[in-house]
Amino acid sequence: MIVTGDGIVTEGSKRIDDTTNNRAEYEGLIHALSVADSYGFDEVEVRSDSELLVKQVRGEYDTNDPALRERRVRARELLAQFDDWTLSHVPREINERADELANEAFEDG
Repeated sequence: MIVTGDGIVTEGSKRIDDTTNNRAEYEGLIHALSVADSYGFDEVEVRSDSELLVKQVRGEYDTNDPALRERRVRARELLAQFDDWTLSHVPREINERADELANEAFEDG
């Protein structure tokens, strides 16, 4: 979901084939950053209910899994395209709509 001060710009879900939850979190981040870039935003504020993803991308945790390491590199490349960015962890209860979209994608499979 991409939101500006004017409201929701776009939201959606996308089915990801057989994968781990952590890989799916990274795929969601990478997709959202790509969409934000395509809209021409200069700044992004990303909120995720995945504390692991947030801390890995910010460099607070190591990324030992090679597949996640690859995705972390891609996410950081995309973040570097913005003039300013933040990435923060929020509890799932606060991230309710995004969680609903993720569940919809899971159920569509």
